[in-house]
Amino acid sequence: MENFEKGGYLREEEFSRAISLGLFDYLRKSRSNGFTVSLSGGADSSACVALCALMVRLADESAGLDTFRQKLSYIKGISECNSINEVCHLLISTIYQGTKNSSDDTFNSAKSLAEDCGALFYHINIDELVSGYTNLIESQINRPLDWITDDIPLQNIQARVRAPSVWLLANIKNHLLLTTSNRSEASV
Repeated sequence: MENFEKGGYLREEEFSRAISLGLFDYLRKSRSNGFTVSLSGGADSSACVALCALMVRLADESAGLDTFRQKLSYIKGISECNSINEVCHLLISTIYQGTKNSSDDTFNSAKSLAEDCGALFYHINIDELVSGYTNLIESQINRPLDWITDDIPLQNIQARVRAPSVWLLANIKNHLLLTTSNRSEASV
């Protein structure tokens, strides 16, 4: 990575380095304990996790692991981390929030990426939450929701019901929540 300015991906490299520096700077200034990402297996949430892992690797490359740990010494357990993977495991938490409609491919992609990055990986099923919301609305509109007439609303409730769980996890850990949106999805 030393001579990235001479490679064919200068813009991408500059972007990755700038985001990594920004993540580290905000982590340190906010005195947060790390990052939490709702990892779907898609490109945008995967990019967030990869950029967090890159932050650790670039910090090690530029300042060294000891200096990196010292700058984040307020984080419990960081002084005991002896490798980049241990630091990533401490600082990066991911949560895959699947439903009966989630594919094995997205689960496996999310899990593989978390493992490759050294991140902590949680997995929960949110079918009961989705059912709870759909049942509430069905009782008010006096008809069942189905995938033929209500495809987009049912897709949206699956996506939106994930927010409280990831917020709760981030708050418990005193982490910064990195989240994506329709705008980031369009950009990726």
